[in-house]
Amino acid sequence: MRFILNIIWLVLCGLWMALGYVVAGLICCVLIVTIPFGIASFRIAGYALWPFGRTTVERRDAGAGSLIGNVIWFIFAGWWLALGHIVTGIAMCLTIIGIPLGIANFKLIPISLMPLGREIVPTDRPFATR
Repeated sequence: MRFILNIIWLVLCGLWMALGYVVAGLICCVLIVTIPFGIASFRIAGYALWPFGRTTVERRDAGAGSLIGNVIWFIFAGWWLALGHIVTGIAMCLTIIGIPLGIANFKLIPISLMPLGREIVPTDRPFATR
């Protein structure tokens, strides 16, 4: 079932949302100071491309740096990407078949707003550490 949902997701909104994260990552990689934001954006792009079967967990070693970085990310890129998830989530929820995809879009909003200090893991081991 996850595979089918991921294929439908990829066709309807995953490719476009992942492209938004890649563009944000490329813009962030232009300056040396914002390269960590670009890396986080590329990581989330993969998650936005194929989200079913994976989830996010907080990293235990994330500190004040990730908090400050998340504030900067929110101001410059996070709310744009979250707005994209809100719009596509509402559009998906207009049909009965698209409701699971709309819910998945809404679940991606927190990581699009605050990506630093989060880790993407498979759903069968959400509490695993690396």
